[in-house]
Amino acid sequence: MKRIILVLCLCMLSMGWMSSPVAAAYNFGDFRSETLTTKAWGALAQSDIEGVLAYTNKCLELYAGEAQKMQKELTGYPQGPNEKIFSYWALNDVATSLFIQGEAYRKANMIDEAKEVYKKLINEYSYGQTWDTHGWFWKPADAAKEKLAMLESGSTVDFGDYSSSFLVGQAWKTLSSKGPEEVSIYTDKVLELYEVQAKEMQKSLTEYPWESNEKIFSYWALNDVGTALYIKGEALKKAGKLTEAKEAYKKLVDEFFYAQCWDPQGWFWKPAEAAQQAIDDLGEI
Repeated sequence: MKRIILVLCLCMLSMGWMSSPVAAAYNFGDFRSETLTTKAWGALAQSDIEGVLAYTNKCLELYAGEAQKMQKELTGYPQGPNEKIFSYWALNDVATSLFIQGEAYRKANMIDEAKEVYKKLINEYSYGQTWDTHGWFWKPADAAKEKLAMLESGSTVDFGDYSSSFLVGQAWKTLSSKGPEEVSIYTDKVLELYEVQAKEMQKSLTEYPWESNEKIFSYWALNDVGTALYIKGEALKKAGKLTEAKEAYKKLVDEFFYAQCWDPQGWFWKPAEAAQQAIDDLGEI
């Protein structure tokens, strides 16, 4: 009964039927699209589904028209300086809002509603881009296509917000319970999205960063790509695929040597050193 009531309430909210009593409980700030999407991300992180819908629907209500105009001007993703991509602010924030909304429905196991929102994003706001606070843009329509394919196939793979930290966390979890194919889904996605940034960070270094935790964390892409390769190597070794494991370890040592991995107990360790030890232990194959 509780689930039926929740579904009804969410559907009514998404269509605006409950906008007055529910929206009144949420602070829309200055009503800018950027503010609304930021608040929506926060609500999603807190599993506040009603909040997600309140913020994303307000963004759509205020900015969908301008976003559609921007979409019609384009024949591909805007490229060039960040300022040029940011100039499509309405399109970017409406597309981002729809992605967040789709994620909220998916996490609430409202699969039909999630599919509908993902399709709306793909069909109507495909050239929107989302700014990652690490300093790059990603494409919510592409992410929505992946989410849609997963839902339609029944896959339990979850890329979350596509951040390197989330993907590496998923890879660690999968390592303890799944085979190398499942682990590689996450580790390969890390490389697909972040290998370029990781290589740039590696090239900027001549030694391991050490000055402070904040300094080490600033090399986030390098750290997470290196960690992902170590996890992949471990999964392959565990499955007896020793040649492939050695290749993953070697790529880490050769290309991402200065990566460091944060241990939840409060310290950093060096994946490349652990990988070199694993290579030595494996010997000639």
